[in-house]
Amino acid sequence: MTAPSAPSGESKSQKAYNWISEKIRTREYEPGYRLVLATIAEALDVSVVPVREAIRQLEAEGMVTYERNVGASVTTYNREAYYESMDIVATVEANATAQSAPLLEPEDLARAREINRRMSELDIHHDPDEFTHLNKEFHSVLFAKCPNERLKNLVVDQWKQLEYHRVSTFRYVPERAQESVREHERLVNLIEADAEPAYIEKVAREHRLTTLRSYREKNT
Repeated sequence: MTAPSAPSGESKSQKAYNWISEKIRTREYEPGYRLVLATIAEALDVSVVPVREAIRQLEAEGMVTYERNVGASVTTYNREAYYESMDIVATVEANATAQSAPLLEPEDLARAREINRRMSELDIHHDPDEFTHLNKEFHSVLFAKCPNERLKNLVVDQWKQLEYHRVSTFRYVPERAQESVREHERLVNLIEADAEPAYIEKVAREHRLTTLRSYREKNT
């Protein structure tokens, strides 16, 4: 097997991280799958050192679990961990959106509205995953100009956690889909009207938390 080539400037540990995390997200490596460092290193044509570094990063992100005398394995699904990630996303994404809001241009808001229009036209019962994808794209536009890069990276890291669990929330609470679309429009209108960032943050956070509460009610 030919080892995948790394993009220019990508470190060996980052190459290993990207390779392993992709296999976890696509479920080629199922929850509970044991990660053998030597095997991965051979597949990537690197030493075990960068693989070990990648595993440590994935462990810190919750995607991998390490047990003494057993080794590393893909973390099994944990509903509470999903709830926690959703709660964190609600907080950090809302703050990033509030910081980004004053810097957004009319074309950014037009793009957000176009994505939201596409969401409104989807049949949520047939396309919950596409709805979730567009939902992520919509929110990405709104916080894209946040000047705090570390905060934006934190949002993306938590999104990775949600992707790991591969739960399309709207698959379980389809009634939230059109409510969410309406809340999106309200959020864009607030940004367009130069509402106070603190109020935008409050509305953005409540938008996410409402979806989380709906999902929890369906799964208790």
